[in-house]
Amino acid sequence: MTSRPAAIPAAVAAAMRAELPSVAERTVAEIIVEVPSYADAFAGDMGQVIGNAVELALGGFLELATAPGGADAGTPIRPALEGAYQLGRGEARAGRSMDALLAAYRVGARVSWRHLSASAVTAGLTVEQLARFAELVFAYIDQLSAASVAGHSDELATTGRVRQRYLERLAAALLAGATLPELTAAAERADWAPSKTLTAVILPEARVRGALVSLDVRTLRSSEDVPGIETANDFVVLLVPDAGGRSRPALMRSLDGRHAVVGPARPWAEVHGSYARARRALQLGLAPEGSAPLDTERRLADLVLRADGEALADLRSRALAPLDDLTPGAREKLVDTLRAWLLHHGRREQIAAALFVHPQTVRYRMGQLRELYGKRLEDPGTVLELTIALGLAP
Repeated sequence: MTSRPAAIPAAVAAAMRAELPSVAERTVAEIIVEVPSYADAFAGDMGQVIGNAVELALGGFLELATAPGGADAGTPIRPALEGAYQLGRGEARAGRSMDALLAAYRVGARVSWRHLSASAVTAGLTVEQLARFAELVFAYIDQLSAASVAGHSDELATTGRVRQRYLERLAAALLAGATLPELTAAAERADWAPSKTLTAVILPEARVRGALVSLDVRTLRSSEDVPGIETANDFVVLLVPDAGGRSRPALMRSLDGRHAVVGPARPWAEVHGSYARARRALQLGLAPEGSAPLDTERRLADLVLRADGEALADLRSRALAPLDDLTPGAREKLVDTLRAWLLHHGRREQIAAALFVHPQTVRYRMGQLRELYGKRLEDPGTVLELTIALGLAP
């Protein structure tokens, strides 16, 4: 078993410590040359602050290297680690990746090793001690780099969680119909630039992740439950920016197969109206056709007619009262004929084609209806009531 090499002698450490100010200055100068993204940060007073920090880090290293019995290369002193951790967090707050900082660490290790090892050899450091010194330098830099990476990751995670909470609060305020000043302030806190329009999309939570892949990255997500809907699915509300007009077909394609209900596009601060429309469609039991999402813009008549189910039932009962004495089969045929007559504005050929009957059959049935309704079929009010009553199948 070999013994650990001795710590760097005090006289050699003193010689290197005397070189720290100049080594720190050269390190900063070299970093500016080799890592251009730091040039502005190191200029002026900030450059002096960073130079002092480099000098302190090197001093901390020398304390490590001169520890009695030799230093453990894997355990740098705590203040240096904390400083490196905070440096990584600062890089994240500045919006920079770790690339520049890690490059600066590599430059710093090379420059400090070159100058400090020269001083150490001049002061009488042995070959064995020099090898140990090299090991400590690069182990020290590795530990500082790891601490900075951890700080950078933690800051990004913390910042991301905080911003996500602000974004969710903004979405909740939008759905609640908060005032424009309140919404503007919430958007600023969330660092979210308001879009021209927002479109509310309600879909099962299990389908959200797949949908977000193809939606605008500015899409907001509400963590609130969708009230008033009795279903086994947990629904989520997405607020999609600028998905109206010519962009709506693309939105529909991206939601294909996701069982989504899509409200209309509305000015961003009025998206609560889009959400109310989509939620109402779900509450009324409107369902997507096949795998396509339910586009509420294409189901406006259904939404209007279903808005008051009891009133619609009363209206239908009154409008179709002249048919009450017929047998169920005869009644059904005349109702179908009446609906087709309204839809096709009395054009017999088109009515016959829609019902798959001969035009003469249409003429016969319309004769029956005129006998039952009399002149009321010529009354605009009666025609309006029949149109509404027959707008949906019973």
